[in-house]
Amino acid sequence: MANGYRIDFTRLSLVKLERMRKITFVENEIYHIYNRGVEQREIFLEKEDYFRFIHDLYEFNDEAPAVNIYYKQLYEAKPRKRKVVVEKRKRKLLVEILAFCLMPNHFHLLLKQKQQGGIRTFMHKLGTGYAMSFNKKYQRVGSLFQGPFRAVLIEKDSHFLHLPYYIHLNPLDLKYPEWRDREIRNYKEAVNFLESYRWSSYLDYIGKKNFPSVTQREFLNEFFEGPENYKKDTIKWLEEMGLEEIKDLILE
Repeated sequence: MANGYRIDFTRLSLVKLERMRKITFVENEIYHIYNRGVEQREIFLEKEDYFRFIHDLYEFNDEAPAVNIYYKQLYEAKPRKRKVVVEKRKRKLLVEILAFCLMPNHFHLLLKQKQQGGIRTFMHKLGTGYAMSFNKKYQRVGSLFQGPFRAVLIEKDSHFLHLPYYIHLNPLDLKYPEWRDREIRNYKEAVNFLESYRWSSYLDYIGKKNFPSVTQREFLNEFFEGPENYKKDTIKWLEEMGLEEIKDLILE
């Protein structure tokens, strides 16, 4: 373990919890959260959709509701161009967003619950808010996501060592799907593609400013000993792989 640092994970009786209504989330525990589009449909159709979801990751991670004067703009597909004065205040986070990755038809989040009910509240706000925006923009009705989000407790140190890499490597499915079978022939090209993919927290973790305000990176930065080491170890993990170590955490 880096620097002799060890995570104190509380052991819970329920390790893998598939449905939101069955999950008992605990403060200061870390969870892998996953959801995808209904019937595996794409939930991000253009770059503005990705920006919207990332905006919502930030905006809804607050115990206070969205300010009323901002509510209509928040859900409009194309907000009106008018100045909105909102009193600045310190946010009270519902969760720590340790990592995220958005794919065309699904998303991954690595969340640490900050307060009682934090993950439930955050995911409800996020799912409802984004679905409303998406449906209005594309003039559709009905559910956007395939039921309640899925979640699993990160219970073992070995799991935690592998999962952030796995989440950040997901974009390789778009161009190098053979990565899951350790059959990539050109690692340099694969890594260059990964660094060109904006819709995850990977760039911020390797020291390239992308969406720095969305994630709380202090914990993982310390754990993985900084951006340079994280980039180097991501490449090493891609070469050596450890999917067997986290097969119960992948959720796909």
